[in-house]
Amino acid sequence: MATHIVLVHPEIHWNTGNAGRTCLAAGATLHLVEPLGFSLDERQVKRAGLDYWENVDLRVWPNWDAFEKELPNLGDPYFFSTKAKRLFWDVALAGQQDVVLIFGSETAGLPAELHERYRDRFVGLPILSSSVRSLNLSTTVAIALYEVIRQRQSTPK
Repeated sequence: MATHIVLVHPEIHWNTGNAGRTCLAAGATLHLVEPLGFSLDERQVKRAGLDYWENVDLRVWPNWDAFEKELPNLGDPYFFSTKAKRLFWDVALAGQQDVVLIFGSETAGLPAELHERYRDRFVGLPILSSSVRSLNLSTTVAIALYEVIRQRQSTPK
């Protein structure tokens, strides 16, 4: 069962590096949808991914349209947003073969057109404090990715 993590227009190199390291640890593929807010050659990305970066299963897409054409072949998509009404862990993922977890940029999130087109596929994580607008991107990736693993491992075979 494959798991794909998609960062759409990520802006902060260390979040991408941390997400890459988490993907490697969990056996997931990391997809980056351009434009990126940094160069993949920057040492900060590699430093955040430490010496693991070269082993990350990484695919870079020139734009959303190119990625979206491939999306049906990758698995069932879930789009993360602070505006989502449904919590991610209320989604039954264990029976699904392949899952695609999609995250927007750190400052803008996902474009409104995706909210409209995929409204029934949006999920979020609870934020209990009114003082917090959102969680850090790489933190959210880690929580979501390990929830997929938890559900898959707790399902009787």
